[in-house]
Order: sequence, then C-alpha cells, then structure tokens
Amino acid sequence: MSIATRSILFAAALAASAASVALARTPFQPMDVFQLEFAADPQISPDGSQVVYVRTSMDIMRDRPRRELWIVNADGTGHRRLADGGGGARWSPDGTRIAWTAGGQIHLRWMDTGETATLTQLLESPSGLRWSPDGERIAFNMLVPSPPPQLVAPPKPPPGADWADPPIMEDRFRSRQDGVGYLDFGYRHIFVLSVDGGTPTQVTTGDFQHGSPAAWTPDGEQLVFSSNRSGNDLDYRNSELYIVPAAGGEIRALTDRAGPDRSPAVSPDGARIAFVSYEDLVRTYQVSRLEVMNLDGSGREVVTRGLDRSVSSPVWSDDGRHIYFQYDDEGNSRVAFTTLDGEVEVLGRSLGGTSYGRPYGGGSFSVANDGTFAFNQSRPDSPGEVAVGEPRGEVRQITSLNADLLAQKTLGEVEEIWWDSSFDGRPVQGWIVKPPGFDPGRKYPLILEIHGGPISNYGDRFSAEMQLMAAAGYVVLYSNPRGSTSYGEEFGDLLYRNYPGNDYDDVISGVDAVIARGYVDEDNLFVTGGSAGGILTAWIVGKTDRFRAAVSQKPVVNWISKTLTADNWYGYYFSRYEGLPWENPEPYWKFSPLSLAGNVTTPTLILTGEEDLRTPLSESYQLFHALRFRGIDTGVVRLPGASHDMSRRPSQLIAKIANIVAWFDRYRTQPTTN
Repeated sequence: MSIATRSILFAAALAASAASVALARTPFQPMDVFQLEFAADPQISPDGSQVVYVRTSMDIMRDRPRRELWIVNADGTGHRRLADGGGGARWSPDGTRIAWTAGGQIHLRWMDTGETATLTQLLESPSGLRWSPDGERIAFNMLVPSPPPQLVAPPKPPPGADWADPPIMEDRFRSRQDGVGYLDFGYRHIFVLSVDGGTPTQVTTGDFQHGSPAAWTPDGEQLVFSSNRSGNDLDYRNSELYIVPAAGGEIRALTDRAGPDRSPAVSPDGARIAFVSYEDLVRTYQVSRLEVMNLDGSGREVVTRGLDRSVSSPVWSDDGRHIYFQYDDEGNSRVAFTTLDGEVEVLGRSLGGTSYGRPYGGGSFSVANDGTFAFNQSRPDSPGEVAVGEPRGEVRQITSLNADLLAQKTLGEVEEIWWDSSFDGRPVQGWIVKPPGFDPGRKYPLILEIHGGPISNYGDRFSAEMQLMAAAGYVVLYSNPRGSTSYGEEFGDLLYRNYPGNDYDDVISGVDAVIARGYVDEDNLFVTGGSAGGILTAWIVGKTDRFRAAVSQKPVVNWISKTLTADNWYGYYFSRYEGLPWENPEPYWKFSPLSLAGNVTTPTLILTGEEDLRTPLSESYQLFHALRFRGIDTGVVRLPGASHDMSRRPSQLIAKIANIVAWFDRYRTQPTTN
C-alpha cells in the first residue's frame, strides 16, 4: 500500500470518526432545559398564508423565558423574527396589519412596509386585543386603579424623614394571586382605541371585573363580554354574558343562570352568539359545553350535548355553518368543529406544548377565512411547534424549533398503558417513560409521578421533567387517575367529597401494572408529584410503606389551614367538602394527609417555592415538623423566589428535579437482572 493510499484511508477514518462524534446522541441532561424552545399563540392570517406566533426560548444569563414574535408562511418557508415581546398578537380583518402588546403598550405593524408604531401611552398593561370588523378600532382590557381603603389617614412624616410605608387595609374577597402577589386595587374594564392612536374610550363601568376579551358584533356597533356583575363576592363561580355599545352606554345582561357563561363569539351574520357554559350544581367537576343563543339572549340551546368533554375557545366558520373549538380527550388536546346540530369532527390532534416541564396541555388555535387553521402541537418527543391544517385535510408541522437539540439527544421512549383500578375496575390511562438505552433484561427503579389539579390531565406530550428522571436511570409512570379531566363528567367528579380518595387505588394499581411487565425492581419504588400530586404523595406514604422514598412537592397537608390561607381559599367550600371548616371540620381533617402523619415510615422530602400562595410554605412545614418530631428521615427544600409554578425559571426546574433524583438516589439500591 502506497503512502498516498494510506494517507487517504487515514483521512477517511478521521472524517468517519468526526462524523461519529458529531452524530453521537446523549440522554437529555439538566442544562438542555436552557436549549428548549416552544411556540405559543399561533395566529393565522385571514387569507391563511402566514402564521404569527410567540417563540419562547430560554435566556441562560437572565434565567428566564424570552418571548419574541415570529412569522412563518403556511408552507413552512419565510420563517423570521418580527419583534420583541409578543403578547396577544392579532391580525387586522383584512390581513394588512398586526397589533400586539409589549412593554405595557399596544403596537401596530404594517405588513407591506414593515413600519411599526406605538399606539398608546398607557399607565397599566393592556390585554385581550380584539379588532373591530372594519379594522379601524381595537378593543382591549385594562385595570382602572382605585385607592385602597383606609380607616384613618396615616401621619405625615417631616420633610426628609425615612418612615415606613403606611398601613394597607385589605377588605377584598380576593386580594392575592399566586405568581403575582398582592393584587393592585381597582377593576379591569373594556376599552376601545382608534388604530390611529390617541386616548382610548372606557366602555364598561362599575365596581366589577371585566378581564375577559370582548367580541365585536359584525356591524362594529356593540361588544359582547363575560363578567360577574352580581356584586355578590360569594357568587365567584358565576358569570353572565352582557352586551354594550362600543362607544359606551347601557350594559344589558344576555344570560341569567347559576354558573359560568364565557368565551362569547358572534356569528358572521350577527344573529347568534356561541359561548361556553355549564349550570353550576356546586360539584367538584362539571363539563363545559358549547351553547348558542340569539343576539338578544333568547333561544339558548346546547350544541355539544352529545360530547361528554369540556370545550373551550369557540370560533365561527366564515359561512356561519360550523363552530371551531378545542377539547381534551384521554389526555390528548384536539381542535374540532361542529355543526349547529352537534355533529363533531376532529380536525387536529396533539394540541399543546407550552408546558415544557410536565406533560400538561396548554395550547391554542386560530382559523383563517377559508377554514385553514393553525395550532401549536406537542408530542412526547417534541415540545410545542406550529402546525397548520385544513378542514378534512392533512395537518402538517411547519416549524422545527428543537430539531437541532433533539438530533443530538436520545430521549426516553414514552409508551401508553391502561389498567383497571383495584377499587372498582374502572379503566385508568397512563404513560411509561423508559430510560434511554432501555434493556428489558434489567430491573429498573420506578418513579410514580402524579399530576396536579387534580382537575387537570397529563397526556402524550413532551415533558422535560419526565425525561430528566428517565435519564437518571428510572422508569417513570405518570397517569390520569379518577378526578382527571378528559374522560367525561362522571370520571372527573369522582373525587367530590372524597379527596384524596380512590385515586390512591388507581395509581397503586398502575404501579402493579408496570411491575407485571417484568422490568421494575419491586424493592426500588419511589413516588413524587406536585400540588394535588404532592397531596396524594403525602397521602400515599400515610397509607403504605411500599415506597422506599417520597418527595411531596408543594403539598396541601391540612385542608383547614389551606382553605383559610391560600390565594384561592374560597374555591373548596361546598364543591370539594361539605360545609365550612368551622361548621363541619371533620371532613376537612379526615382528608388531610397530616391526619396520617403518625403512620408514615417512608423517608419523605418536601419541596416548595418560598413565594407559593396556592399551597403556602406553611403547609410543607406542617408535614416536615410532624415527620421530624417522629424521627422520620425528612427535610424541606425551599426554592427562593419561586411561586406555585416552580418551572417559570429554568434553573428552578433543574434544581427541583436534581433534588428529587438525589433524594431517591440516597435510598436506591443497585439494579438487578432478570
């Protein structure tokens, strides 16, 4: 062999080696969270040719999501950035302009020239932008501040003195919100702004909240909106539909029934209103159905009576013969439309992808004049991307925001599983995430991961947290036990006055179903979950010593203290437990995991955000103190600055999973072979 030949072969070998290194895949790792991107709020142009959406990436230096407006042609070409911010971008009816919010102001872009203008000089942040049919005005929602109440005027400090801030009196029914803190004093109202700029006109009045976007009538003369204007704070679940002149004036109620009437959409001919509603029977879960009525509120009828699923976001077709909407079915979010006779047809599946931490839903869609629709789509191996579909046609993904990252990663395979509950034989759905490089000849430790809510659902969606646990060598089981949505009203309401209850049997039966597959080490079972999942985790360790270790994330352990201290304190009386805590304390204590603390032998870590107002940190410390007093291996991990959503900052999501895995690794024994 000549020297030249050997040189050629050596160069080829080096090239092959370099290519092998370049193509080498590694499991999903904690710092990969900063490389994730997802699409949200896709808005298709009226002619169906382009989609504007919010592209979210992770700013590694600021440790926060970064949101920008991007645009892409419906065939996937012409993908480019439009602007910073990206709140609520909406196309003008003729498709020549886009309005959006950024920096607390409303901005406008002319699509032919690319010129932009800031239309407002607002002191409060606007939301819910909606164009008038003629494209000359924009309706939006905004807070109108009011002074806080005072019993007495505070003393006036002398000039140059450094006094404490004056006292703040609180007499509101709802004064705090998780992730926000104390709410500003005032009421949100509907405004109308000329697209030429200037001063917006306040349309609604009164000491009532008007936080939902309004719908224009086709003639541009009136606005239909949802609000609770009853003046009764205890009537917090109720809302009605109202109509008001777009220039302001008399506000007329169109509905009058106990329960929420919301999300109005006016038909193209202006004759009817589609909306979402249910009659409130004061239960834990009730299905929201699509209804239609005349513009004056008469002729009310249910359209989706035959669909035992909650629907949302109605949009009329351009010819007024169909109504588009979205709903969840067996853990999968869908875009559908229905005739006015209730004939439902699914158009697109796997809507979602904005919840990148855990496999929740969280998606939206929009519809062009010709019926072409856009939505954000997620699969277990892909965070949210933009997809476009046509009625009775194909759906195609038109962005690939994570292709570069995922080409270098080996994700854990996600497999659907069903089993029968040991309690009553009801079928329960779940998903198994297997470690990358899964070997069925090995025995793996198992993590049971339980969703929050419990009125919510997991599904076949991407989850950074599940992938990180699987990459650490664990088989992960997540499921939708009774009380979960997307399986109908009866299934979702099974925890009424029984929570935690037989959802315990559902998830334990799921563990048994996975063990029966032969690749799980029964001596290495672990359990965790957040919010409602943290509650059920704390309940489980009080019921069984089967798990080697547990991590209860942001739990409620005492229903009496929870219902009197949380930001949503009022949401549990009657619909969850019978009566009020001081009138009937027995069920509140009976279903509190703290009542079982004397039974716990499982090493249990508690993990909560320091600024969590939904399941306050005091709940975690109650359980910690009880277990610490009993000598059970325990601890509290606090995430400084974190609210109930501990994944708002990527580093906190990473830290959360790292602590969970470290706690489990402390008690995990070495895997065995079959």
